[in-house]
Amino acid sequence: MDWLLTVAQFLVNEVLSVPAFLIGIITAVGLMALRRPVGQVVGGALKATLGFLLIGAGATLVVASLAPLGVMIQGATGAQGVVPTNEAIAGIAQAEYGAQVSWLMILGFAVSLVLARFTPLRYVFLTGHHMLFMATLLTIVLASADYAPAVVVGLGGLVLGILMVSLPAFAHPWTRRVTGDDSIAIGHFGTAAYVAAGAVGSKVGRNSRSTEDLRLPESLRFLRDSMVATALSMVIMYVVLAVAFLARRGSETAFEAFDGGATGVGDYVMQSVTQGLQFGVAVAVILFGVRTILAELVPAFQGIAAKAVPGAIPALDAPIVFPYAQNAVLIGFLSSFTGGLVGLAVLSVWLNPWLGLALILPGLVPHFFTGGAAGVYGNASGGRVGAVTGGFLNGLMITFLPALLLQVLGDFGDANTTFGDTDFGWVGIATGYPAMLGAPGIALIVLVGAAILGAAIMWQKRVVDTGWDPAPHRERAGAAAGTGGSGAGGAAPQPAMAAKIAPPRGAPTPPPPPTA
Repeated sequence: MDWLLTVAQFLVNEVLSVPAFLIGIITAVGLMALRRPVGQVVGGALKATLGFLLIGAGATLVVASLAPLGVMIQGATGAQGVVPTNEAIAGIAQAEYGAQVSWLMILGFAVSLVLARFTPLRYVFLTGHHMLFMATLLTIVLASADYAPAVVVGLGGLVLGILMVSLPAFAHPWTRRVTGDDSIAIGHFGTAAYVAAGAVGSKVGRNSRSTEDLRLPESLRFLRDSMVATALSMVIMYVVLAVAFLARRGSETAFEAFDGGATGVGDYVMQSVTQGLQFGVAVAVILFGVRTILAELVPAFQGIAAKAVPGAIPALDAPIVFPYAQNAVLIGFLSSFTGGLVGLAVLSVWLNPWLGLALILPGLVPHFFTGGAAGVYGNASGGRVGAVTGGFLNGLMITFLPALLLQVLGDFGDANTTFGDTDFGWVGIATGYPAMLGAPGIALIVLVGAAILGAAIMWQKRVVDTGWDPAPHRERAGAAAGTGGSGAGGAAPQPAMAAKIAPPRGAPTPPPPPTA
């Protein structure tokens, strides 16, 4: 049986947990189903793989450019606590539960495909690393409750499969408003924040203009290029925090924020400027990778839909929505980070002394990716006010939920890190507390999964399939996709992705998009 375990671990660690390979395989299968020539199949698969590698390269650059900023923030504020990092907690858990995580992930993916085939939830979740993270969370929670490995894998795989088809459905009305059609869904376990951002955005930003429709004086027109605006904003943030860190901790400590330290104040400041500029480059790389993957993946899914899962919709990682509202990404990130600071203050002053909850420090990586996506969703339904509010809500959620999640992680609750995105928080809580009941908890967890699946099916039939628009008072989605500026950071998504949603019967024709 050792060879079976070796094969399973290889599939999980070397293929399924690498989104680029998974996307390339799916693209090749879809193109073969369309009976494309071998050259097109190979070329399309390679381009899709390269697109995801570009996203990964951009994400790596983002992490690298944010690392010194995190050091400066902690040094300037003096805050100490837990920093949520999905990769860190998953890596720690692999050492103890690697085999169970592997089998749970494979079973969960299989369950999701079966549900996508035989229920109205036609979503195929393709964000491999988030599958791995959620499989790891479920393994930790269930194993910490002393369930047998077979129960951990079976019960966790069932819950994982349900989540992978259900959560994209709950978010899809807002995703459709972002993209303009049904070509893609969101396949990222920050869904609760995206739904909250879209729902609240439509209430608070009814008359707010889009973040992508900024009217600037001629002298500031260069800021309409999102790459330039992002880089400039980050340069300002970096320099301000660098100076504050230097003033609080002195040069000997502050210079060590950068690997190898700095040779003087001037070098220290200029390294801050360089890091801010690199952040702008990283975002541009991510956006280019998104467009590359969409150009290949969407046509390939037509073949998959026709053969394996009729009507299949690919559920993809959070950056997939970034090109649709690039200004909103930055606004959402900054608002999310602000929400994280407010949440930290509440934990410090109230919830930590009263309930003993851990202090959750704002992790810049989750705040950028989930906060940026929340800003896009908030903007789609509530314009600039929605983007700010959506990002802020995300910041609060990824501060309070991880603090509560630590209570059900057993020994891993003392690891000084935890899972960061919203769905990890509420799923861990919804399964962790029933698991503490022992054997009766198994039935409760099954009921939780059944309730999520039943609610998702009902939502799909009564809301998604009927074409419900969560923000009918606003301009139809897709029009703003091409207003993100010029240059590398401002090209519009592929035409298929920017198609407008047809208005309901009897509805007035929406006005043309405003021009900047």
